[in-house]
Amino acid sequence: MKREGKRTTLFTRRALVMMAGQVAALSVLGVRLYRVQVEEGARYATLAESNRISARLLAPTRGRILDRFGTVVAGNDLNWRALLLAEETTDVAATLAKFNDIVPLADHDRARIARDMKHTRQFIPVLLRDFLSWDDMAKIEVHVPDLPGVIVDVGTTRRYPFGADMAHVAGYVAPPSEDDSGDDPVLALPGMRVGRAGVEKSHDDDLRGVAGQVQMEVNSVGRVIRELDRTEGQPGDELRLTIDMALQQATLAHLGDQSASAVVMDCTNGEVLAMATNPSFDPSLFDAGISQSQWEAWTSDRRTPLINKALAGVYPPGSTFKMAVGLAALQAGALTPEDRIVCPGYIDLGDTRFHCWKKGGHGALDLRGGLKNSCDVFFYHAARRAGIDAVADVARKFGLGTDLPVDLPGGRTGLIPTPEWRQKHHRHWGAADTIIAGIGQGVILATPLQLATYVSRIATGRAVVPHVTRTIGGEAQPGATAAEYPVLDIPEEALALARGGMFAVVNEAGGTARHARLDIPGVQLAGKTGSSQVRHVSRWAREHGHFNSAQLPWEFRPHALFVCFAPYDAPRYACAVVIEHGNAGADVAAPLARDIMTDALTRDPARREIAPGQTVAQG
Repeated sequence: MKREGKRTTLFTRRALVMMAGQVAALSVLGVRLYRVQVEEGARYATLAESNRISARLLAPTRGRILDRFGTVVAGNDLNWRALLLAEETTDVAATLAKFNDIVPLADHDRARIARDMKHTRQFIPVLLRDFLSWDDMAKIEVHVPDLPGVIVDVGTTRRYPFGADMAHVAGYVAPPSEDDSGDDPVLALPGMRVGRAGVEKSHDDDLRGVAGQVQMEVNSVGRVIRELDRTEGQPGDELRLTIDMALQQATLAHLGDQSASAVVMDCTNGEVLAMATNPSFDPSLFDAGISQSQWEAWTSDRRTPLINKALAGVYPPGSTFKMAVGLAALQAGALTPEDRIVCPGYIDLGDTRFHCWKKGGHGALDLRGGLKNSCDVFFYHAARRAGIDAVADVARKFGLGTDLPVDLPGGRTGLIPTPEWRQKHHRHWGAADTIIAGIGQGVILATPLQLATYVSRIATGRAVVPHVTRTIGGEAQPGATAAEYPVLDIPEEALALARGGMFAVVNEAGGTARHARLDIPGVQLAGKTGSSQVRHVSRWAREHGHFNSAQLPWEFRPHALFVCFAPYDAPRYACAVVIEHGNAGADVAAPLARDIMTDALTRDPARREIAPGQTVAQG
């Protein structure tokens, strides 16, 4: 009995100890559950939710770029792509290896992915492959359980329907660099692009838009179960340009295969209706990346297809500069409308002889005759009488040698020299420099856009400013009316003389551009020819008739220029044409400008809100 009592007592004690242990364990568990369920319930609920819900940013759609009549010149195409969310996979390398087995990745793709993974936050998708075929998408969907973090998504690709025809104006986009992205996670999103040239660059912020967000329910292997919520991004603003796409293409057609540029402006308000540069390039190639061979082909081409020559090409203006010289002499009181200067065919300065283009000279001429015949000697004297400072001052009033605030990147200022400028380069400005400047040679440089602005200001007497953007997001941009631009500080009588001389160039017997007359009843064009040398011609070669620029190698021939406006009695359109190494402005540039202006006057885009019908089909 005693032994049985002891066993019972021992069992009871053990039971109590076990019960106490269980109570203690349950107490600890209860405390832990309390902390998990009550004190930290919100935190664990969030963690659980994050395992169930995948949230990611949505790249906004880039805004479209349209011409003045609504024709799309830069839009978007849809394409399917595979993305990787690093935070949804525990082994990125294994996922990438499996993806490569299903959809092979090129070496440059692998290098790009490695670079992006290094510099991109884990919650931001990284592009694996774009432009997927239906077969590729099906393979990826079948193997989704083996590809944690991989998703198939629809993105956009920038499309340029007119290709090279608008490359220099519309510009192009490319993937953002590390410097572009910075701390902005939106720029790290697959498919995001930044403007690198043209309007795409100057209005990048307007075109970019605002990112959206999507939340999706996923299972344990990352397969999307359903979409829970979506906040669409805000597309970029739509830009409408001043360009008339049909006139742009017609202008390029007139340029043909020549290395050349042309600008057509509404001279009353500065709207650029056409800005053509030849040769050009395909802007869509920059979206996916340029091959080394393509880049080398572009950069080694002596005709420089990547440069917007209308905006960044600088050339001696040659005889197109003579209106500025004549106006400077009138403004300075060094010349009157009645003054006549005798041209014997040359002017001597010490031991140096400066020739007129016409051997034997033009005889006695006034300003109108000087412009009509493009007499070099007349403007040698006019420049000397006015002085280079007066010439430079007037030239800048007309936009030459200035930084025109056009809404396109990459423009150059050209050069209108002065003695002070020459001194900065440790050289003295002499009388010979002024003489050479009188015919737009020497170190004087101007862009075709500046020349179009220059002739627009002569035609209207107002300081119009060129621009290519008409509306942003439907809101009109400044520069719609002539009244917005100040009247130039040049007497109207002097401007009328310059216009009259330009009229005589084209419409009077003996004018240097008689074959540039318009074949439009009642409409007359006023213009000025120009040829600018790119190499020195010796006095002996000129006097002995051994100089024929047409026989020189292409790169040594003079540039051919022509500037004009029309209608003469009510100026509306201005045009500047530069044919690189085209030789004679009267023979090459003037007829081409006539054809361009005929198209402009016939279409009359500045006075229309509805396109008069495309003359060239969309590409």
